[in-house]
Amino acid sequence: MDSQNKINKQDISKLKIKYMIWVLVGGIAILCIKFWAMRLTGSVAIFSDALESIVNVLSGSVALFSLLYAAKPKDEDHPYGHGKIEFISAGFEGALILIAGIVMIYKGGNFLLHPHELTKIDYGILLVILAGLANGIMGVFLVKKGKLLNSPSLFADGKHLLSDTYTSIGLILSLVLINLTDWVYFDGIVSIIMGIWVLIVGFRIIKNSVASLLDKADTNRIEHIIQILNKNRRTKWIDIHNFRVQKYGSHLHIDCHVTLPWYDTLEESHEEVSKVREIVAKETNYDIEFFIHSDPCIPISCSICSISSCLHRQNEFSQTIDWSVDNLIPNKKHTI
Repeated sequence: MDSQNKINKQDISKLKIKYMIWVLVGGIAILCIKFWAMRLTGSVAIFSDALESIVNVLSGSVALFSLLYAAKPKDEDHPYGHGKIEFISAGFEGALILIAGIVMIYKGGNFLLHPHELTKIDYGILLVILAGLANGIMGVFLVKKGKLLNSPSLFADGKHLLSDTYTSIGLILSLVLINLTDWVYFDGIVSIIMGIWVLIVGFRIIKNSVASLLDKADTNRIEHIIQILNKNRRTKWIDIHNFRVQKYGSHLHIDCHVTLPWYDTLEESHEEVSKVREIVAKETNYDIEFFIHSDPCIPISCSICSISSCLHRQNEFSQTIDWSVDNLIPNKKHTI
Protein backbone atom coordinates (compact mmCIF):
# COMPACT_ATOMS: atom_id res chain seq x y z
CA MET A 1 0.00 0.00 0.00
CA ASP A 2 2.75 2.49 0.95
CA SER A 3 4.75 1.82 -2.23
CA GLN A 4 1.58 2.28 -4.34
CA ASN A 5 0.86 5.62 -2.60
CA LYS A 6 4.42 6.78 -3.31
CA ILE A 7 3.99 5.92 -6.99
CA ASN A 8 0.73 7.85 -7.12
CA LYS A 9 2.30 10.89 -5.44
CA GLN A 10 5.17 10.86 -7.92
CA ASP A 11 2.76 10.58 -10.84
CA ILE A 12 0.68 13.48 -9.55
CA SER A 13 3.77 15.68 -9.15
CA LYS A 14 4.89 14.81 -12.69
CA LEU A 15 1.43 15.66 -14.06
CA LYS A 16 1.45 19.06 -12.34
CA ILE A 17 4.87 19.88 -13.77
CA LYS A 18 3.89 18.62 -17.24
CA TYR A 19 0.73 20.76 -17.30
CA MET A 20 2.59 23.86 -16.15
CA ILE A 21 5.31 23.43 -18.81
CA TRP A 22 2.72 23.18 -21.60
CA VAL A 23 0.84 26.22 -20.28
CA LEU A 24 4.09 28.18 -20.00
CA VAL A 25 4.92 27.39 -23.63
CA GLY A 26 1.39 28.38 -24.64
CA GLY A 27 1.68 31.61 -22.63
CA ILE A 28 4.82 32.62 -24.51
CA ALA A 29 3.06 32.01 -27.86
CA ILE A 30 0.04 34.08 -26.75
CA LEU A 31 2.35 36.87 -25.57
CA CYS A 32 3.93 37.03 -29.04
CA ILE A 33 0.49 37.20 -30.68
CA LYS A 34 -0.61 40.08 -28.44
CA PHE A 35 2.55 42.11 -29.02
CA TRP A 36 2.11 41.55 -32.75
CA ALA A 37 -1.45 42.89 -32.45
CA MET A 38 -0.22 45.87 -30.40
CA ARG A 39 2.43 46.80 -32.99
CA LEU A 40 -0.13 46.57 -35.80
CA THR A 41 -2.78 48.72 -34.09
CA GLY A 42 -0.97 50.95 -31.61
CA SER A 43 -3.73 50.15 -29.10
CA VAL A 44 -2.98 50.88 -25.45
CA ALA A 45 -5.73 48.43 -24.44
CA ILE A 46 -4.00 45.65 -26.38
CA PHE A 47 -0.76 46.72 -24.68
CA SER A 48 -2.52 46.25 -21.34
CA ASP A 49 -3.67 42.81 -22.44
CA ALA A 50 -0.11 41.95 -23.51
CA LEU A 51 1.18 43.20 -20.17
CA GLU A 52 -1.08 40.71 -18.43
CA SER A 53 0.39 37.98 -20.63
CA ILE A 54 3.88 38.98 -19.48
CA VAL A 55 2.62 38.44 -15.94
CA ASN A 56 1.25 35.05 -17.04
CA VAL A 57 4.66 33.97 -18.30
CA LEU A 58 6.54 35.26 -15.25
CA SER A 59 4.09 33.80 -12.76
CA GLY A 60 3.99 30.54 -14.73
CA SER A 61 7.77 30.29 -14.44
CA VAL A 62 7.57 30.84 -10.68
CA ALA A 63 4.72 28.34 -10.44
CA LEU A 64 6.79 25.75 -12.32
CA PHE A 65 9.67 26.26 -9.90
CA SER A 66 7.29 25.92 -6.95
CA LEU A 67 5.89 22.64 -8.32
CA LEU A 68 9.40 21.25 -8.79
CA TYR A 69 10.29 22.29 -5.25
CA ALA A 70 7.02 21.02 -3.76
CA ALA A 71 7.67 17.61 -5.36
CA LYS A 72 10.76 17.13 -3.19
CA PRO A 73 10.27 14.47 -0.47
CA LYS A 74 10.06 15.31 3.22
CA ASP A 75 13.36 15.76 5.02
CA GLU A 76 14.65 16.61 8.48
CA ASP A 77 14.33 20.34 7.89
CA HIS A 78 10.86 20.04 6.34
CA PRO A 79 9.03 17.22 8.16
CA TYR A 80 5.70 18.25 6.62
CA GLY A 81 7.11 18.45 3.12
CA HIS A 82 7.66 21.44 0.81
CA GLY A 83 4.09 21.94 -0.41
CA LYS A 84 3.51 25.36 1.16
CA ILE A 85 5.76 26.95 -1.43
CA GLU A 86 2.76 26.67 -3.78
CA PHE A 87 0.93 29.23 -1.61
CA ILE A 88 3.96 31.55 -1.83
CA SER A 89 3.97 31.10 -5.61
CA ALA A 90 0.26 31.96 -5.79
CA GLY A 91 0.85 35.04 -3.63
CA PHE A 92 3.72 36.16 -5.88
CA GLU A 93 1.47 35.77 -8.90
CA GLY A 94 -1.16 37.91 -7.17
CA ALA A 95 1.45 40.63 -6.51
CA LEU A 96 2.51 40.63 -10.18
CA ILE A 97 -1.14 40.92 -11.20
CA LEU A 98 -1.60 43.94 -8.92
CA ILE A 99 1.41 45.67 -10.50
CA ALA A 100 0.05 44.93 -13.98
CA GLY A 101 -3.34 46.36 -13.01
CA ILE A 102 -1.77 49.61 -11.81
CA VAL A 103 0.23 49.96 -15.06
CA MET A 104 -2.93 49.29 -17.11
CA ILE A 105 -4.82 52.05 -15.32
CA TYR A 106 -1.90 54.45 -15.77
CA LYS A 107 -1.54 53.69 -19.49
CA GLY A 108 -5.28 54.03 -20.02
CA GLY A 109 -5.41 57.38 -18.25
CA ASN A 110 -2.39 58.62 -20.20
CA PHE A 111 -4.07 57.63 -23.47
CA LEU A 112 -7.19 59.60 -22.56
CA LEU A 113 -5.00 62.66 -22.03
CA HIS A 114 -2.92 62.07 -25.16
CA PRO A 115 -5.00 60.03 -27.65
CA HIS A 116 -3.72 58.85 -31.02
CA GLU A 117 -5.24 57.11 -34.05
CA LEU A 118 -5.31 53.31 -34.21
CA THR A 119 -4.40 51.33 -37.33
CA LYS A 120 -5.29 47.89 -38.77
CA ILE A 121 -7.95 47.34 -36.11
CA ASP A 122 -9.51 44.44 -38.02
CA TYR A 123 -6.25 42.46 -37.84
CA GLY A 124 -5.95 43.35 -34.16
CA ILE A 125 -9.44 42.00 -33.47
CA LEU A 126 -8.63 38.67 -35.10
CA LEU A 127 -5.36 38.29 -33.20
CA VAL A 128 -6.97 39.16 -29.85
CA ILE A 129 -9.78 36.64 -30.51
CA LEU A 130 -7.15 33.96 -31.19
CA ALA A 131 -5.21 34.82 -28.02
CA GLY A 132 -8.40 35.01 -25.92
CA LEU A 133 -9.59 31.59 -27.06
CA ALA A 134 -6.21 30.04 -26.25
CA ASN A 135 -6.20 31.67 -22.80
CA GLY A 136 -9.74 30.50 -22.10
CA ILE A 137 -8.97 26.89 -23.02
CA MET A 138 -5.81 26.85 -20.90
CA GLY A 139 -7.55 28.60 -18.01
CA VAL A 140 -10.44 26.13 -17.83
CA PHE A 141 -7.96 23.25 -18.12
CA LEU A 142 -5.74 24.56 -15.29
CA VAL A 143 -8.61 25.33 -12.91
CA LYS A 144 -10.02 21.83 -13.47
CA LYS A 145 -6.65 20.15 -12.97
CA GLY A 146 -5.80 22.41 -10.02
CA LYS A 147 -8.96 21.23 -8.22
CA LEU A 148 -8.43 17.60 -9.20
CA LEU A 149 -4.78 17.51 -8.10
CA ASN A 150 -5.26 19.93 -5.16
CA SER A 151 -2.63 22.31 -6.54
CA PRO A 152 -2.84 25.99 -5.48
CA SER A 153 -0.29 26.92 -8.17
CA LEU A 154 -2.24 25.37 -11.05
CA PHE A 155 -5.55 26.72 -9.73
CA ALA A 156 -4.23 30.29 -9.26
CA ASP A 157 -2.62 30.30 -12.71
CA GLY A 158 -5.86 28.98 -14.24
CA LYS A 159 -7.90 31.71 -12.55
CA HIS A 160 -5.50 34.32 -13.84
CA LEU A 161 -5.75 32.97 -17.40
CA LEU A 162 -9.56 33.06 -17.17
CA SER A 163 -9.45 36.66 -15.96
CA ASP A 164 -7.21 37.42 -18.95
CA THR A 165 -9.88 35.84 -21.19
CA TYR A 166 -12.61 38.05 -19.73
CA THR A 167 -10.53 41.17 -20.29
CA SER A 168 -9.86 40.02 -23.88
CA ILE A 169 -13.63 39.85 -24.46
CA GLY A 170 -13.98 43.44 -23.29
CA LEU A 171 -11.01 44.41 -25.43
CA ILE A 172 -12.57 42.85 -28.54
CA LEU A 173 -15.81 44.76 -27.97
CA SER A 174 -13.93 48.03 -27.60
CA LEU A 175 -11.94 47.42 -30.79
CA VAL A 176 -15.17 46.66 -32.66
CA LEU A 177 -16.72 49.92 -31.36
CA ILE A 178 -13.61 51.91 -32.32
CA ASN A 179 -13.70 50.35 -35.79
CA LEU A 180 -17.37 51.31 -36.18
CA THR A 181 -17.31 54.79 -34.60
CA ASP A 182 -13.67 55.97 -34.88
CA TRP A 183 -13.99 57.13 -31.23
CA VAL A 184 -10.52 56.13 -30.00
CA TYR A 185 -11.24 57.05 -26.38
CA PHE A 186 -12.82 53.62 -26.00
CA ASP A 187 -9.25 52.28 -26.03
CA GLY A 188 -8.16 54.18 -22.92
CA ILE A 189 -11.43 53.56 -21.08
CA VAL A 190 -11.21 49.81 -21.66
CA SER A 191 -7.58 49.78 -20.50
CA ILE A 192 -8.65 51.39 -17.21
CA ILE A 193 -11.57 48.96 -16.76
CA MET A 194 -9.23 46.03 -17.46
CA GLY A 195 -6.79 47.38 -14.90
CA ILE A 196 -9.47 47.62 -12.21
CA TRP A 197 -10.65 44.06 -12.94
CA VAL A 198 -7.08 42.76 -12.80
CA LEU A 199 -6.52 44.52 -9.45
CA ILE A 200 -9.55 42.72 -8.01
CA VAL A 201 -8.31 39.34 -9.27
CA GLY A 202 -4.80 39.94 -7.92
CA PHE A 203 -6.14 40.97 -4.52
CA ARG A 204 -8.27 37.81 -4.29
CA ILE A 205 -5.32 35.57 -5.16
CA ILE A 206 -3.11 37.22 -2.53
CA LYS A 207 -5.89 37.02 0.06
CA ASN A 208 -6.36 33.28 -0.53
CA SER A 209 -2.62 32.67 -0.49
CA VAL A 210 -2.11 34.49 2.82
CA ALA A 211 -5.11 32.69 4.35
CA SER A 212 -3.60 29.33 3.40
CA LEU A 213 -0.16 30.26 4.75
CA LEU A 214 -1.80 31.24 8.06
CA ASP A 215 -3.62 27.86 8.13
CA LYS A 216 -7.08 29.37 7.93
CA ALA A 217 -9.66 26.64 8.42
CA ASP A 218 -11.01 25.40 5.09
CA THR A 219 -14.64 24.75 6.04
CA ASN A 220 -15.57 23.21 2.69
CA ARG A 221 -12.74 20.69 2.87
CA ILE A 222 -13.49 19.87 6.53
CA GLU A 223 -17.19 19.36 5.72
CA HIS A 224 -16.27 17.02 2.88
CA ILE A 225 -14.14 14.86 5.19
CA ILE A 226 -16.86 14.91 7.87
CA GLN A 227 -19.41 13.66 5.30
CA ILE A 228 -17.09 10.74 4.57
CA LEU A 229 -16.73 9.95 8.27
CA ASN A 230 -20.49 10.10 8.87
CA LYS A 231 -21.18 7.84 5.90
CA ASN A 232 -18.60 5.23 6.94
CA ARG A 233 -19.04 5.55 10.70
CA ARG A 234 -18.11 2.47 12.76
CA THR A 235 -19.83 1.54 16.02
CA LYS A 236 -16.66 1.84 18.10
CA TRP A 237 -16.06 5.42 16.98
CA ILE A 238 -17.98 6.90 19.91
CA ASP A 239 -16.98 10.43 18.96
CA ILE A 240 -14.36 12.45 17.09
CA HIS A 241 -13.30 15.86 18.35
CA ASN A 242 -10.43 18.39 18.29
CA PHE A 243 -10.49 17.97 14.50
CA ARG A 244 -7.98 20.17 12.63
CA VAL A 245 -6.85 20.25 9.00
CA GLN A 246 -3.68 21.92 7.70
CA LYS A 247 -2.87 22.14 3.99
CA TYR A 248 0.66 21.93 2.59
CA GLY A 249 0.20 22.36 -1.15
CA SER A 250 -1.67 19.22 -2.21
CA HIS A 251 -0.87 17.49 1.09
CA LEU A 252 -3.30 17.48 4.03
CA HIS A 253 -2.22 17.04 7.64
CA ILE A 254 -5.13 16.11 9.92
CA ASP A 255 -5.10 16.03 13.73
CA CYS A 256 -8.03 14.66 15.73
CA HIS A 257 -9.06 12.77 18.84
CA VAL A 258 -11.16 9.60 18.54
CA THR A 259 -13.06 8.32 21.58
CA LEU A 260 -12.93 4.50 21.71
CA PRO A 261 -14.05 1.89 24.28
CA TRP A 262 -11.72 2.10 27.28
CA TYR A 263 -11.53 -1.68 27.62
CA ASP A 264 -10.19 -2.34 24.10
CA THR A 265 -6.64 -3.57 23.78
CA LEU A 266 -3.98 -1.34 22.27
CA GLU A 267 -4.05 -3.48 19.14
CA GLU A 268 -7.83 -3.13 18.78
CA SER A 269 -7.68 0.64 19.27
CA HIS A 270 -4.90 0.88 16.71
CA GLU A 271 -7.06 -1.02 14.21
CA GLU A 272 -9.94 1.44 14.65
CA VAL A 273 -7.64 4.44 14.29
CA SER A 274 -6.16 2.94 11.12
CA LYS A 275 -9.68 2.55 9.71
CA VAL A 276 -10.29 6.28 10.07
CA ARG A 277 -7.21 6.97 7.99
CA GLU A 278 -7.93 4.31 5.38
CA ILE A 279 -11.54 5.34 4.81
CA VAL A 280 -10.80 9.05 4.31
CA ALA A 281 -7.78 8.34 2.09
CA LYS A 282 -9.82 5.92 -0.04
CA GLU A 283 -12.69 8.31 -0.71
CA THR A 284 -10.68 11.46 -1.46
CA ASN A 285 -7.90 12.43 -3.84
CA TYR A 286 -5.95 14.13 -1.05
CA ASP A 287 -2.47 13.08 0.01
CA ILE A 288 -3.34 12.72 3.70
CA GLU A 289 -1.27 12.33 6.85
CA PHE A 290 -3.30 11.60 10.00
CA PHE A 291 -2.17 12.18 13.57
CA ILE A 292 -4.92 10.54 15.65
CA HIS A 293 -5.03 10.53 19.43
CA SER A 294 -7.09 7.73 21.01
CA ASP A 295 -9.26 8.80 23.95
CA PRO A 296 -10.87 6.25 26.31
CA CYS A 297 -14.61 6.60 26.76
CA ILE A 298 -15.95 7.89 30.07
CA PRO A 299 -19.40 7.52 31.74
CA ILE A 300 -20.86 10.57 29.97
CA SER A 301 -20.05 8.87 26.64
CA CYS A 302 -22.54 6.06 27.32
CA SER A 303 -25.52 8.15 26.22
CA ILE A 304 -24.15 8.41 22.67
CA CYS A 305 -22.47 4.99 22.48
CA SER A 306 -24.41 2.40 20.45
CA ILE A 307 -22.28 -0.65 21.32
CA SER A 308 -25.05 -3.02 22.41
CA SER A 309 -22.64 -5.68 23.70
CA CYS A 310 -20.87 -3.36 26.14
CA LEU A 311 -20.66 -4.94 29.64
CA HIS A 312 -19.46 -1.74 31.29
CA ARG A 313 -22.30 0.61 30.40
CA GLN A 314 -23.22 3.06 33.16
CA ASN A 315 -25.90 5.03 31.32
CA GLU A 316 -28.53 4.09 28.76
CA PHE A 317 -27.90 4.82 25.10
CA SER A 318 -29.93 7.85 24.04
CA GLN A 319 -29.00 8.77 20.47
CA THR A 320 -26.17 8.94 17.96
CA ILE A 321 -24.87 12.45 17.39
CA ASP A 322 -24.33 13.43 13.76
CA TRP A 323 -20.87 14.88 13.31
CA SER A 324 -20.53 18.42 11.99
CA VAL A 325 -18.02 21.26 11.88
CA ASP A 326 -19.54 22.65 15.09
CA ASN A 327 -19.02 19.55 17.22
CA LEU A 328 -15.86 18.05 15.66
CA ILE A 329 -13.59 21.08 15.92
CA PRO A 330 -13.92 21.80 19.72
CA ASN A 331 -11.60 19.83 22.01
CA LYS A 332 -14.45 18.29 23.98
CA LYS A 333 -15.94 14.80 24.17
CA HIS A 334 -19.52 14.53 22.91
CA THR A 335 -22.47 13.83 25.17
CA ILE A 336 -26.21 14.45 25.33
